[in-house]
Amino acid sequence: MEALLAHGPFAEFALLLIISAVVGAIAVSLRQPLLISYIVVGILLGPAVFGPVNATDQIHLLAEVGVAVLLFVVGLKLDLAHIRNIGPVALATGLGQLTFTIIFGFALTLLMGKSAIEAIYIAVALTFSSTIIIVKLLSDKHELDSLHGRIAVGFLIVQDLAVVLAMMTMSALRGAGDAGWAEVSGSLLLRLGGAAVLLYLLMRYVLPNLVSRMARSQELLLIFAIAWGTGLAALGEYSGFSKEAGAFVAGFSLASTSYREAMNARLTGIRDFMLLFFFIDLGGKLDFSTLGNEILPAIVLALFVLIGNPLIVMAIMGYMGYRKRTGFLAGLTVAQISEFSIVFVAMGITLGHVGPEALGLTTLVGLVTIMLSTYMILFSQPLYERLAPWLGVFERKRPYRELEVEAQGKPQGHPRIIIFGLGRYGSRLLQQLAAARMPVLGVDFDPEAVRTLRRSRLPVRFGDGEDPSFLESLPLQHAEWVVTSFPQWEANRAFLHALKHAGFQGKIAGVVRDDQHGKALNAAGVARVLNPFTDAADFAARSLIEELGQRPNH
Repeated sequence: MEALLAHGPFAEFALLLIISAVVGAIAVSLRQPLLISYIVVGILLGPAVFGPVNATDQIHLLAEVGVAVLLFVVGLKLDLAHIRNIGPVALATGLGQLTFTIIFGFALTLLMGKSAIEAIYIAVALTFSSTIIIVKLLSDKHELDSLHGRIAVGFLIVQDLAVVLAMMTMSALRGAGDAGWAEVSGSLLLRLGGAAVLLYLLMRYVLPNLVSRMARSQELLLIFAIAWGTGLAALGEYSGFSKEAGAFVAGFSLASTSYREAMNARLTGIRDFMLLFFFIDLGGKLDFSTLGNEILPAIVLALFVLIGNPLIVMAIMGYMGYRKRTGFLAGLTVAQISEFSIVFVAMGITLGHVGPEALGLTTLVGLVTIMLSTYMILFSQPLYERLAPWLGVFERKRPYRELEVEAQGKPQGHPRIIIFGLGRYGSRLLQQLAAARMPVLGVDFDPEAVRTLRRSRLPVRFGDGEDPSFLESLPLQHAEWVVTSFPQWEANRAFLHALKHAGFQGKIAGVVRDDQHGKALNAAGVARVLNPFTDAADFAARSLIEELGQRPNH
């Protein structure tokens, strides 16, 4: 290894990438986010352990560019339409969780002997959840379109806005010295006002035509996006804010253009690659001589995030009329801190507000909460089944927000087919069967999906298919088939058990997305397994064969 490293920075970068790929593969096999493996690589190759890497300046520069690209992509995704569409539940839950975590996190950190400014940074860092990780996990579980998934994405947007406001506020304190809060606030409002006016003029009169010209070449559009993001990041730092705030504003200024998706698609891979160096740089700079004193505070704060954040989300959603299951599943998405938390505290070091100890503590909390919360989300259904008897305190006697759809009335008649789960596949199946005048009934626990289908005059019921008492209220005795489109085997296992308890005697069909799920349903006695992808491919092949069979061969 020493002979390889003797060839200079290029050899060091090659070594970094090879080791990162190997450690990343181990992390993926353990179903952990890659950022965990990157920090581990930084620790292993940093001075604290093996210490063979000396190209720290180059890595640090790439790390700064990676953070700028990250904030640029966040701003690029956050267009005004998304902000306007944040629902009252997501807004109330997001703001409630932010307020709770900041207040109690600040008090808890002060009790551990930290200074006020350190406590502010750490408390704010504890409020942010990783949009990248949560969206990836929910997408893998096919829960992005579920009720709790949509609510979670809504308050993640609230958190993204909050992290940028926090960065701008703290960066405005740069060089404030002994200035009073009135003077600092006035300076902040003045600079924010000037930035807002400049941004409006650019978005209205300059950027649309400029981006349109750049978009004539996809390669040029990519270069322009990176140049715009890093340019405004540098300008943000020069103006007294921070590189991170400037990069976010750069992305936000382009979020309303029609080329947003094209830029985002090309930048995502670059963002992931550049962030590799940020986390390696972070791991390499961790001072283990001081981290020993931070282990106990890290455990306390990690437990606060893992338990306290989900509890406040469940409490708010329960108060607003949601069932305990919906609140629990949404609450799990805030049981970790994010890469933004680490970026935020690292910015505090750059501004001279906090020392490396605060960054080390935040990183430890991040490692613990991200690793544990990943498994909590992946195995949310079994976890809910175990905790459900104790979660009743987070549910009203009448969860009106979810029950209001059910109160609109029940469809008449005796269905021959009952479909559970009205996502894209389930709702389409319901529409086609209803159009063929087949007696059918759809069931879903998402009130918005039920409202939409009722507007189309389709026979639907609101309720939880995993609740045996609800199943007993359905006309199962008249149904010949039950179709389940629940995406997870754990949910189907609970559903099949409840269906058996309700005395259903007909046949069961299950919609799956992979062979393993199909085998599990077959083993559980499901009569027919439907795979949308293979079924569609088989149908397309038959259609093409029939079409070609009608034509003479040439």
